[in-house]
Amino acid sequence: MKLQLELTGDVRLITAHGDGWIAIDGERHEQNLILTPDAAHPGWLETGWSAFDAAAVEQLLAHQPELILLGSGPTLVWPPAAALQRLTQSGVGFEVMALPAACRTYNVLASEGRRVVAGLVLR
Repeated sequence: MKLQLELTGDVRLITAHGDGWIAIDGERHEQNLILTPDAAHPGWLETGWSAFDAAAVEQLLAHQPELILLGSGPTLVWPPAAALQRLTQSGVGFEVMALPAACRTYNVLASEGRRVVAGLVLR
């Protein structure tokens, strides 16, 4: 799906997504990644959603977000209890959603200048 956006400054936005990939500012990515308004950080959760744990949460929190979006892949999959517990304890707001919804939501929040961090599982 192609997303129509009005790019604002240096904010990294998702311009398209499909089965197993996303494009950030037109550049295609096929690895799971952390996306912030400043940069894409590929290589997150290299073995997939099943590896999402408290350490993966810490990688997201290191970016000092006000909100964390978790794109769990093509369908909504809830994180394991230990990861949810760490997210809840952090005091940072978070949402878990399927990848297409996470892409749309990330773009809206990043365009508004919010400190959003997206953990995106593409495969």
